[in-house]
Amino acid sequence: MKSVITACLVLTVLIFTVPALAQNVSTGISISDGELRSFYLAIGDYYRVPEPRVVHVKKHYRMRDEDLPVVFYIASCTRVDPDVIIDLRLRQRMSWLNITFHFGLTPEIYYVPVQRVGPPYGKAYGHYKKHEHDYKRVVLADEDVVNLVNLRFISDYHRVAPEIVMDMRSQGGRFVVINEEVRKGKDGHHDEDDEKGKDKHKEGGKGKGKGKD
Repeated sequence: MKSVITACLVLTVLIFTVPALAQNVSTGISISDGELRSFYLAIGDYYRVPEPRVVHVKKHYRMRDEDLPVVFYIASCTRVDPDVIIDLRLRQRMSWLNITFHFGLTPEIYYVPVQRVGPPYGKAYGHYKKHEHDYKRVVLADEDVVNLVNLRFISDYHRVAPEIVMDMRSQGGRFVVINEEVRKGKDGHHDEDDEKGKDKHKEGGKGKGKGKD
């Protein structure tokens, strides 16, 4: 009898633990991963959403890490729930640019003022320069939007020049890694020049200042 009870207990444990382990493997998420946790915390802090909400979006919708800031940025600009953005992106399969137009916005919201441009941002900034008086004609691929939103997010949040982030991206760095390297490099200290840079990035009411109240 004891052996039967023991076997049942073991089976019960397996029933509850195996699905959880499978879910962790399938999503590839480990919150104990310092870089990921730092990235999710930064997203939550910058866009004024709880970190668990960020993790939920990642796990439930299986979105790429670099797409998360785009979801919350567009949501903050349009003042809609992030789930609305996700629905348009995943269920209706709309591009980031078409989602932008869907809410009556233009690619101007993604523009980040810089002193110089490096890869992979050249094409996007070329469109901005060509159509600087008619932003509706600016054409941005999905990866252009991802690059620009993460450029704004990381440089603005950590108060560093966007060119620093741009250089790290041009070397093939993932934004999760770039965020952590910039965080460690700043070590929590922000100087006067950084504050000026932050004000510049928020010019026109874009960025963190447009987050939800």
